[in-house]
Amino acid sequence: MTMSMRRMGLLGLMGLASLVLGVVILGASVGWAAQPEPWRLGLQEAVTPVMEDIAWFHTILVWLITIITLFVLVLLVIVVVKFNAKANPVPSKTTHNTLIEVAWTIIPVLILVGIAVPSFRLLFFQLDLPKADLTIKATGKQWFWTYTYPDNGPFEFDSLMLQDNERKPGQPRLLAVNNEVVVPVNKVVRVQTTAADVIHAFAMPAFGVKIDAIPGRLNETWFKATKEGTYYGQCSELCGKDHAFMPIQIRVVSDQAFSAWIEDAKKKFASVPDNSKLADLSAASR
Repeated sequence: MTMSMRRMGLLGLMGLASLVLGVVILGASVGWAAQPEPWRLGLQEAVTPVMEDIAWFHTILVWLITIITLFVLVLLVIVVVKFNAKANPVPSKTTHNTLIEVAWTIIPVLILVGIAVPSFRLLFFQLDLPKADLTIKATGKQWFWTYTYPDNGPFEFDSLMLQDNERKPGQPRLLAVNNEVVVPVNKVVRVQTTAADVIHAFAMPAFGVKIDAIPGRLNETWFKATKEGTYYGQCSELCGKDHAFMPIQIRVVSDQAFSAWIEDAKKKFASVPDNSKLADLSAASR
């Protein structure tokens, strides 16, 4: 194989790698619908300030790792082409290079420090709960969620996944539920999570929320949805045989619509249902 053919092959390989990485970057920077979609790359569309920061940080890291990967690839290509036995029959006896050793120590440290600063800032933003306008308590059970609104009255409801014969047109399979959570737009919502049996996890990708629900413990997180619509999540903990059938559905509405929903919910869920019977019915339907 001639030197020109070898270089053309290496350039083609580099081009292919750049194309693949470019697709990954495109998927990381483009927001998709707030539910999983076939053949999509990247994160769901951000609808909270926390998720916007997560998406920004994710995109920055993808660009950074792409540059590092391409730089290492170029170095490997140079080594293969310039320092193989045929092109360089007499190998170098060099064992140390102070400048290079200092550089490959200092530069990675600076990169890690540059990553750590926005990482810690984002972590603090996620965990520092602002003053809440609304509180929701989510209790994980095998295998559904029970929700209460402590600030809005003594009612609670269970949220179970709809079966295929129960879904209406437009409702996504394995994500739609019979009773959705409703919250007002542009309001700080505090979410308290716990569990009645095993460890579950309350996860809503479009909100940048993911927190464990642990029996005997109360965890807290928050979100502030800036766009009206319906958003979907799932339990993200391996909680048992129906782990994959424990979705979360949140509908973000206007203040007026939320007030009307609260009044309806007080009447609809005035008598607390028997959760054990619901669980038995859910298991039997599957």
